[in-house]
Amino acid sequence: MTTRTFAALMGLTLLCAPVVAQDVAPASLDLELNALQPAEAGCRVTFLATNKLGGQLDRAAVELALFDTSGTIDRIVTLDFKDLSEGKTKVLQFELAGLQCDGLGRLLVNDVSACEGTISPATVCLDALKPSTSLDVTFGV
Repeated sequence: MTTRTFAALMGLTLLCAPVVAQDVAPASLDLELNALQPAEAGCRVTFLATNKLGGQLDRAAVELALFDTSGTIDRIVTLDFKDLSEGKTKVLQFELAGLQCDGLGRLLVNDVSACEGTISPATVCLDALKPSTSLDVTFGV
């Protein structure tokens, strides 16, 4: 077989080979700040959390720094999201005593204090965290 014939056969083989396209979304832990509502003791903060990490989370907890509208830190809180099933969106509400909703200007994810489950390594929660907001309050890392 000549080099030219071999090249022609290889080209024909590549043209006839099936092409499989896969849309593989990157692993993520989606955390959306969805609502702020005045509550009796302070402010009710609502999040939507979606585990897209590829495994069950038995416990996830996030440490947040809360800033007022002038940019001064108000407090640091740890919110326990408990268990998050793979692929499921969960609504979580937390009442933060003494916090005025209209005085909140920014939420900063300071750390992920718990990331336990079948996913590996445990640092994937922080590395794959995708914070977002549907409000006029800044939320991010």
